[in-house]
Amino acid sequence: MSSEFTPVKDLKYAQAVAELDNILRTMQSDRCDIDLLAAYTRRASELITECRSRLTATESELREILDEIAPEA
Repeated sequence: MSSEFTPVKDLKYAQAVAELDNILRTMQSDRCDIDLLAAYTRRASELITECRSRLTATESELREILDEIAPEA
C-alpha cells in the first residue's frame, strides 16, 4: 500500500494537507477497506508529522525575519 504513495518529503505542503483530507474522508466513509485502515493511519501520521515540522520551521524562520526588521528598543 505505502509503495503507491509519493514520499512525504516530495510533496508540497498543500499536497500533503489535501492527501490528509482525502485519507480522513475515506476513513470516515462506508467505503473504507478495513484491510487498509492501518496503512491509511500510518500514512496520515507521516503526513501530520511532516506538516507539523514544516509549520514549525516556517514559524521559526518568520520569527528570525521579523526580529531582523524590528526596531531596536
